Amino acid sequence: MKRQKTIAMLLLIIITVFGLLGCKRDDSEIKKLRDLEFTVVEDADLPGELKEIIDEKKDKLFRLHYSNKDFLYIVVGYGKQNSGGYSIAVEELFLTDNAIYIDTNLIGPSQDDLVTQGVTYPYIVVKLEYMDKKIVFN
Repeated sequence: MKRQKTIAMLLLIIITVFGLLGCKRDDSEIKKLRDLEFTVVEDADLPGELKEIIDEKKDKLFRLHYSNKDFLYIVVGYGKQNSGGYSIAVEELFLTDNAIYIDTNLIGPSQDDLVTQGVTYPYIVVKLEYMDKKIVFN
């Protein structure tokens, strides 16, 4: 009988400990402060150094950022594709206390689209006001 009470007490302690751990507040939640305004930059308007960096990396999936004293450029490239007709959507671009978060999506051509035949390298460059923040790519 005494052994059963001891086991029951141990089980109660274990359940209580796991219950308390399970109720712990999650500090890893992303707290969005605000959406960020941005401009999609065309090739002709890119800083020369950034264009060179993109040309070196465009064959493969890449993510990078580049800044000068006025602007921050965030670039997401989707590597070599076997046709044209691709576009890239910026799903989210927002600020938190310690970072800028960006989420993009590659949109392929539909089967009905007439597309350029040949290799393309879809990428997007967004420009926003300069901020000294970490960039997180989703």
